[in-house]
Amino acid sequence: MSALSHSHSDSHSHSHSHSDFDFDSHSHHGHACTSHAHHGSSGNPPEVASAQALDPVCGMTVTIKPEARSREHGGETFYFCSEGCETTFAADPHFYASGNAAKAKQAVAAGTRWTCPMHPEIVKDGPGSCPICGMALEPMLPTDEPSEELADFTRRMWVSAAASVPLVILAMGEMVALPVRDWIGQQAAAYLEFLLATPIVLWAALPFFRRGWESIQNRSPNMWTLISLGVGAAYLYSLVATFLPGVFPDAYRMGHGTVGTYYEAAVVIVTLIFVGQVLELRARERTGDAIRALMDLAPKTARRILPDGSEYDAPLENIVEGDLLRVRPGDSVPVDGEVVEGRSSVDESMLTGEPVPVEKTAGDRVTGGTINKNGTLAIRATQVGADTVLAQIVEMVAGARRSRAPIQGLADKVSAVFVPTVVLIAIAAFVVWLLLAPNPALVFAVASAVSVLIIACPCALGLATPISITTAAGRGAQAGVLIKDAEALERMARVDTLVVDKTGTLTEGKPKLTDVVALGDASEDEVLRLAATLERGSEHPLAEAIVAGAKARGVALDKAADFEAVTGKGVTGRVGDRRVELGNAALMQAGSVAIDDAESTADALRTEGKTAMFVAVDGTLAGLVAVADPIKKTTEAAIRALHDQGLRVIMATGDNRRTAEAVAKRLGIDEVRAGVLPADKKALIDELRAKGHGVAMAGDGVNDAPALAAADVGIAMGTGADVAVESAGLTLLGGDLTGIVRARKLAKATLRNIKQNLFFAFVYNAAGVPIAAGLLYPVFGLLLSPMIAAAAMSLSSVSVIANALRLRRLDL
Repeated sequence: MSALSHSHSDSHSHSHSHSDFDFDSHSHHGHACTSHAHHGSSGNPPEVASAQALDPVCGMTVTIKPEARSREHGGETFYFCSEGCETTFAADPHFYASGNAAKAKQAVAAGTRWTCPMHPEIVKDGPGSCPICGMALEPMLPTDEPSEELADFTRRMWVSAAASVPLVILAMGEMVALPVRDWIGQQAAAYLEFLLATPIVLWAALPFFRRGWESIQNRSPNMWTLISLGVGAAYLYSLVATFLPGVFPDAYRMGHGTVGTYYEAAVVIVTLIFVGQVLELRARERTGDAIRALMDLAPKTARRILPDGSEYDAPLENIVEGDLLRVRPGDSVPVDGEVVEGRSSVDESMLTGEPVPVEKTAGDRVTGGTINKNGTLAIRATQVGADTVLAQIVEMVAGARRSRAPIQGLADKVSAVFVPTVVLIAIAAFVVWLLLAPNPALVFAVASAVSVLIIACPCALGLATPISITTAAGRGAQAGVLIKDAEALERMARVDTLVVDKTGTLTEGKPKLTDVVALGDASEDEVLRLAATLERGSEHPLAEAIVAGAKARGVALDKAADFEAVTGKGVTGRVGDRRVELGNAALMQAGSVAIDDAESTADALRTEGKTAMFVAVDGTLAGLVAVADPIKKTTEAAIRALHDQGLRVIMATGDNRRTAEAVAKRLGIDEVRAGVLPADKKALIDELRAKGHGVAMAGDGVNDAPALAAADVGIAMGTGADVAVESAGLTLLGGDLTGIVRARKLAKATLRNIKQNLFFAFVYNAAGVPIAAGLLYPVFGLLLSPMIAAAAMSLSSVSVIANALRLRRLDL
């Protein structure tokens, strides 16, 4: 109870502290709905009986009557067309009264559009089946809404199963000492089978026949072509055998004089296919778990602060750019924004992988989905909806799920000729059995043809690649590896060379002062004071490091005059009455400053990977300062792991060779290209590719974008520039090389998984079709029942899915 009251008082204590906020951005929250609403106090009858108003929620026209649904807000009366709209308004009256409802009705969101997992070019506004392969379409973004198709197929499966049990007993009871057919008579049994089977074939199996017919109309034969042909053939044959037995020669009759039927085969086939489809649909839903987990990082509501200082929880989708929001301790940040008031630490591990919370104060940026730890923040929304970083991450992962890997082309080529070939094999099997089989030959012929059609369904072949890519994209997102497309993942498995930038990739990208060396009479603090005072006028990262280092050591700074930056050399100016120069050897030579005695000291610093700069006062060398960009703690172990994976690592950097080689030697990097410009990095990539290497490039800056785009796989460090992320096939949220180790491991495991799936599907079909056709019957007396063929076909799809789902447990 104390915790609750504390939380309440904490929230309340801020409710009167908003007078200093800038509410100008909320001017769009004015009463834009005035023209749509009837003015006047509640309860007063309208002067004109036919007066009309617009529903602020749905925009429909409402006739104003005494009994019309209405609500008061901000001194206005709003009218509603239904109870649903009134309830929606009540949940967030400020949003709708401000005329922002139009923003809530955005274009159809990606999550409400549907696509085929095997043919991502197929996009529809609602559920259905793919016109190419017949597979059930799935939402482009996973949702929490239950799958209508899964519910429908589950219902049809249970009805089919309920009919299958008595049908199997009727057809095969004699084998288990239940001669039901003898008890009720053969003809009566046939009629009973017809009554049980017809609803299943004509109602339950209707989606199969519909998809089969579409495949013929679209000239895209697929698994549903084979299923509908097989089930239809078994049922029609049985129908003729039941009601027109006279059309069959005596040789085709069973021992008791009736013609054999396949009602039970048709129904059991339908049941088993439904079992396989239900398992497949459930498994495909599970592949979206990682995306759903990402989406769940954003809260469902956000606490809006109104201009009068009051607060309330509004639905997240109603938050618009410029809204002021309260983020309390323990809450998820609802949208991307800027801190307006307060101080707190925020857990950004979902972005960076770093468990240490980041301190946030006024002016700092916060990202939707991160966790506010201990303080209370007021933030102004800057990016909402699809513009937030979290939404873009979700879209990238969803895009990877929808993309096609090049290896999928192999399955497509096989499937294109596979179905027509299977139909021909089925016809051939039927004819051969009809001519050569013992009596009743027609029964054998129908059984073998139906078995071939059913067992050869290429659903496992079609699922092999997309189910693995889908699962891998989700697993990668959980590990901070965002896959832009399936092709990048497949190529990543085949690369043998990794080119990395130094700054921000191997190093932290934040130079720090490491050494101050005094020469002559000046002390270290005096050398640093002069250098830092001069550098206060520069925006260069090295200058910032020197100034920050002086402040950290408690060195007081003066003011500099006559500051001048000399491109490529350093800076000059006056500190007090002394002329100070800070820079490289070229600057010293230009100022005729003797540095011979200090060259060995500078070289020693460079050998340690530091950037050494000379400090001269009134034309005489006073000392050196050294700055280094610290290597990330994870870099050394990551490069060892990359070597273990068989990758050659090349560092391409704009730094001088001595510093670059020092870093490379410490980290065990195979090759160094120093002093390179952005164009040189791209040329290096082109050179390596021309030699036949598979090249991955990792970088984080705008200058890395051309090389990232030129590489077989571009890898953007998520801490870097947007253009680098756009140019890359993979993005690492953590921003260090351990992410590349994880990405490479995931890529190899995924490609291996796809090959396993394709092998299972190919081998299964190659072995299953000849057995179903009866090839083993002359030697072993083995003939595959259509029911066994249906079970095997469903099992093949389930085995491929189960194999792909193993990627969810991959240790990255």
